Amino acid sequence: MNRTTLSLFATTAVLAVVTGVAALNPPSGDHAGAPPRAGRMPVQRSALLCPAPTSSDVASTTYTAFTPPGKGGAAAGATADLLPVAGPARTDGKKDEPKKDASKTDVSKDSAKDDKKKDGKKAETDPGKPVLSLKEPGKPVTATTERSDAPALLGSAAGPLAPGWTAQQTTTVAAGGGRGLHGLTCAPPDTSFWFPGASTAKGRQDYVHVSNPDNSAAVVDLELYGPDGRIKAPSGEGVTVPPRSTVPVLLSSLTDAPTENLTLHVAARSGRVGAAVQASDDKTGGDWLAPSADAAAGAVLPGIPADATSVRLVAFAPGTDDADVTLRLAGPSGSISPAGHESLHVKSGMTTVVDLGDLTKGEAGSLLLTGARGSGAVVAALRVTRGKDDKQETAFIPATPAIEGRGTVADNRPKASTLSLVAPGKEAQVKVTASAGSEGGTPVSKTYTVKAGTTLTVEPPQPADGKGVFAVTVEKVSGGPVHASRMLALPKDGVPMFTIQPIPDDRSSVAVPKAEQDLSMLNG
Repeated sequence: MNRTTLSLFATTAVLAVVTGVAALNPPSGDHAGAPPRAGRMPVQRSALLCPAPTSSDVASTTYTAFTPPGKGGAAAGATADLLPVAGPARTDGKKDEPKKDASKTDVSKDSAKDDKKKDGKKAETDPGKPVLSLKEPGKPVTATTERSDAPALLGSAAGPLAPGWTAQQTTTVAAGGGRGLHGLTCAPPDTSFWFPGASTAKGRQDYVHVSNPDNSAAVVDLELYGPDGRIKAPSGEGVTVPPRSTVPVLLSSLTDAPTENLTLHVAARSGRVGAAVQASDDKTGGDWLAPSADAAAGAVLPGIPADATSVRLVAFAPGTDDADVTLRLAGPSGSISPAGHESLHVKSGMTTVVDLGDLTKGEAGSLLLTGARGSGAVVAALRVTRGKDDKQETAFIPATPAIEGRGTVADNRPKASTLSLVAPGKEAQVKVTASAGSEGGTPVSKTYTVKAGTTLTVEPPQPADGKGVFAVTVEKVSGGPVHASRMLALPKDGVPMFTIQPIPDDRSSVAVPKAEQDLSMLNG
């Protein structure tokens, strides 16, 4: 990658959920002072933006989109489309050169034979033609590309396809900087994102991709925090993100002081944005770093692989108070305190790093951070390494919120996906459903019990007679909070290529007040 202040090679992922507003008649009579009763309704519209996946000439990307089935079924003519966007925003005042035959250029280099497949259709850069169209809930659709200049994809879904609509891009980079498996699930736009685990060190190239899904410009600040506090980065202040466009920024271009471990804060002054960090290391591969869950007194980081050779915790206290947390590893049979790392003091405004080594000792687990009474809030992430010497590969696990109702992860492959479920408090029951395959099959569900203080690591069920990729949906049935992640492992040439995606709640429903009207006046 070129080390420029504002690189224009890629974009980020944005998932926007827009809900309708119920029109309510004001209460009257004796009920005028009574609060309305709340109910839940499915969201009516979702929008997302997936990033341009890579600039590598030796990479292949699979896009997968999916909506879990709902009670209403599919509406006639309903679609959820992903279309190419115009491209990343220029910030140098120059005009983009027109692309030759852009409207006829295929995103995919697949052979004519592959283009004839029922799924994984040929994708085009013409903004008017969908790369990927989902027409019914319950069955994923896919598309592939091997192009180094594949565009970002802007999408929208409405009606029965909107609740829980999700998309993922999975990129295999065969060689060079960032060699490895890069996976990213689209995420909701917001005004604040924290990325513990970013870096500006030599040999590491981290780009933050800030994307604006709306029709008015957004302005953001890119703040860097190292072990000694805030790092001066004047060029990261007041970055304008034009409407419906993306600005990628190389983090090392913001400061002259290389820092191995730092925390990035993306804060919107105006508008809302999506953000993700693509990390590439010359020696240990790379992956996408998703934002941490909102700052809280504690954190759950689910899904450390059993064969992890190195685990690094990066924590940050964004408030005015220091944070004191205890560390526990929730394994298959219970929780233990890592020897020598039973507790951690995180100073306000400073990034704190703990190398936990081969923490899991051959048993997969999750890291639990529990705040002391009166402690400040923290954000956190893990950098996980598998393999040794020149066969190493890395991925990231951010602090992940609990699944309140349902969460879904797309692009699962037979014998390649591992699901991690952790119950940090009380025992919980969850239902895991494998969707139909992108090329056929029927869904399969299985219910699991996750004991209190443990991590249950399973290979998710696979669709019966299924072919192609499939989605996995996790639904909470009963008990305490449940946090989840999915590891996708696609080893290649002796390198344990893998990526880990957190599975948050899909926010497929929204609380709305139930209207109550006193009809007694109608009786005269």
